[in-house]
Amino acid sequence: MKASKLEAAVEAILFMTGKAVGAQEMAKALMEPVETVRKAALRLKERCEEEGRGIRILVLEDSFQMTTDPELYDLLTRFAAQPKKPVLTEALLETLSVIAYKQPVTKPEIERIRGVNSDHAVNRLIEYRLVRELGRAALPGRPILFGTTEEFLRRFGISSREELPEISPVKLEDFRAEAESEAGVKVDV
Repeated sequence: MKASKLEAAVEAILFMTGKAVGAQEMAKALMEPVETVRKAALRLKERCEEEGRGIRILVLEDSFQMTTDPELYDLLTRFAAQPKKPVLTEALLETLSVIAYKQPVTKPEIERIRGVNSDHAVNRLIEYRLVRELGRAALPGRPILFGTTEEFLRRFGISSREELPEISPVKLEDFRAEAESEAGVKVDV
């Protein structure tokens, strides 16, 4: 294998694994002599340093590992600490809708309306700061009551719950009929 292609292959292996990989292990996969692979890994290490790239190749006995440049640690921690914009899946939006319109609402009520376990969805909405615990219901077991947050209002561009769009009576009746047919029971909304 051509030297530049071998270097690229070593780089790809180290990138893919994210951990230390022995020269012998790479040589076996690349079907090249161990010494040839070791030299390719060392050339890659030198090039990364000479070119001032953001990655480095660590030599650990007879293994090699791809890491980030230690001088970039502060930048990387700032980047990692940036808030990620949450993605609201259909299940999360459905759960959020139930909470927004029915709040304060308990998880068993949410699950009764949705017809599925909502633990993950509620926890994710809390993590995204769109939903919060409001207290406990005066019911057996004292279930937690959930409601929306100020972040919810900001994200959806409304100043209060009263600005939530109204569900049309026709759509509400369609939802009720659909839920009744799926569950085989009468639904009170």
